[in-house]
Amino acid sequence: MNRSCELCPPVRRQGTFLPAFFRGVTAASLLCIAAFCVVEFGATVSTAQAQTRFGLEAARQRMVDDAIAGAGVKDPRVLKAMLDTPRHEFVRSSLRSQAYYDMALPIGEQQTISSPFIVAYMTESIDPQPNDRVLEIGTGSGYQAAVLSPLVKEVYSIEIVEELGKMAARTLSRLSYQNVFTKVGDGFLGWPDKAPFDKIIVTCSPEKIPVPLVEQLKEGGLMVIPVGERYQQTLYLMRKTDGKLVAEKLRPTLFVPMTGAAEDARQVKPDPLHPAAENPGFEEELPENGFVPGWYYQRQLTFETGNAPVGNHYVTFRNSTAGRHAHLLQGFAIDGRSVQELRLSGWVRCQNVTPGRSNEEVPLIAVSFFDEQRKDLGVAVVGPFRGTSDWRLVERTVRVPPNAREGILRIGLFGAVGEISFDEIQMTKAR
Repeated sequence: MNRSCELCPPVRRQGTFLPAFFRGVTAASLLCIAAFCVVEFGATVSTAQAQTRFGLEAARQRMVDDAIAGAGVKDPRVLKAMLDTPRHEFVRSSLRSQAYYDMALPIGEQQTISSPFIVAYMTESIDPQPNDRVLEIGTGSGYQAAVLSPLVKEVYSIEIVEELGKMAARTLSRLSYQNVFTKVGDGFLGWPDKAPFDKIIVTCSPEKIPVPLVEQLKEGGLMVIPVGERYQQTLYLMRKTDGKLVAEKLRPTLFVPMTGAAEDARQVKPDPLHPAAENPGFEEELPENGFVPGWYYQRQLTFETGNAPVGNHYVTFRNSTAGRHAHLLQGFAIDGRSVQELRLSGWVRCQNVTPGRSNEEVPLIAVSFFDEQRKDLGVAVVGPFRGTSDWRLVERTVRVPPNAREGILRIGLFGAVGEISFDEIQMTKAR
């Protein structure tokens, strides 16, 4: 399913900074976390085609340098696979100009293609070796399987959505990935007649690890899998030892749910009628892995104790390189038919904050909305924040689009330079 929920591309100014949700402005034109080269497609003359190829290669190189290697992925083989894999071939033609942003993109059927960083991070986590046989649960667009292809002996990939599975198979065949084998089926059950597997990579989230996958993993083998509630998940690296899985927590994350048998067995389901931020005041102590509980895709953040406007803790983002990521994100369920307005508020403190590479790269508190097909509906923001200021409470009531079914709450510098602190980020249904 190749499917984590992620980031959105650049904030676009239309005369003035957009302070709230506008129906005609999509989240795909707002909130850049990684503003890479935007290239034109559909050129018909040879010179234009050559320029397009060059633009794609340049965009992919910058993606790898900034969003993947720059975020901590080190394996040279994985970095080369990311550089060589044409992500634009795995997204819709209408979204190809965004193919090399570090963001998830919708691929239809309520699914997404995962962000490049997450694909690289999960690939590196299973330590792919040339003789490995790898099982992937969730083919989606086929992008994760394509990245794995040059790194391992064979990739077996399962997709539960028939239309997506067939489309991915056609794409992989057209691009000559000859060691990737796909089928349509329920990934919860694995692929028993091809087992055992040296590695398993799961790109959708069950509430609990499916027993068939444990059984189909070789002794000593590795599995990377997001596990947990719908919007509160942890990415785990599992090693099979003496027939059982030994778990290592990697980082908080957000993937689409594993459907089929896994979804039928889910016990904890989100409440779309009462959206609220998890760990809004950052009072939960940091675990050993250093990631803030309840939030995910943490970049350039420190967890602070003392002198907080509310409670004992807060978070601070620092960035000295214009355009570099510095943020936290959090997903939530929402039903725009019942929740017509949200009240966003938080405490903010700035120190020498200036825009990044453009006036659009500025700190914000923001919410992106998506419909049931995960199509961008727009963004509501509190901010932007600039300069130097002591702690102050900021708040705003924003409109929720009626067809909204999911949202992403975001805080951070978003490419700006300087230091900014946040505390008590609240999101509540407005009366």
